[in-house]
Amino acid sequence: MLHAAVHLAAPLRALHAWLLPPRCLLCGAPGFAGGELCAGCVAELPRNTACCAGCALPLPTPAALCGECQRHAPPWTTAWAPFRYGWPLDRLETRYKFGRDLAAGRALAAQWAREPVPLALPELLVVVPLHARRLRQRGYNQALELAKPLAHHFGVPLRGDALVRLRATSAQTELTAVARRRNVRGAFAIHSNVALPAHVAVLDDVMTTGATLAECARALKRAGVARVDVWALARAPSSRI
Repeated sequence: MLHAAVHLAAPLRALHAWLLPPRCLLCGAPGFAGGELCAGCVAELPRNTACCAGCALPLPTPAALCGECQRHAPPWTTAWAPFRYGWPLDRLETRYKFGRDLAAGRALAAQWAREPVPLALPELLVVVPLHARRLRQRGYNQALELAKPLAHHFGVPLRGDALVRLRATSAQTELTAVARRRNVRGAFAIHSNVALPAHVAVLDDVMTTGATLAECARALKRAGVARVDVWALARAPSSRI
């Protein structure tokens, strides 16, 4: 019985796609290659091709280190953010993060997986955790839901529980760079039952000032991780970490 169900699954999916073909979440045009975005909207996603190699800050031309990284080295080894936070990605991200639109999250993760990895793959992928109160309100950790298909695609083990948020912090959105650093200082720790390898990447959805990812990287370093990289879907045009 199980074998028959598995055998029928692919034809049923093909029939569903033929009867109800996917439409672009942004403009309603037919989805590109069976996805949830059309070819035009995929082409408009703002790639972060010219950026600082240290913090992924968008720059006019690529650079080994931006001015801020030269003055104050970040607590991670390198950063990967394949997109800039701008139109139309910001619309999808807002729907995903604040509108509970999981289809938008799937579309973002699918596009992220299509981008070439410019870094050595880590031995473990972890995510920025939400406080239990925020997790109950939102219903899901947006970073973890992005990480799941990426970890599968790249063949990297994922631990969604490796980092723990020790206290409920204020939303970073309306805070200045200095206030952001103060807000998350000492807010993260490593789960006692997690064994960490020498090379770990910590993932978040959007990197703005980098304060949250920096604090997570410090917690991992204190736990003995030799190399910490940071991964983010998109990087905002700010250099203060």
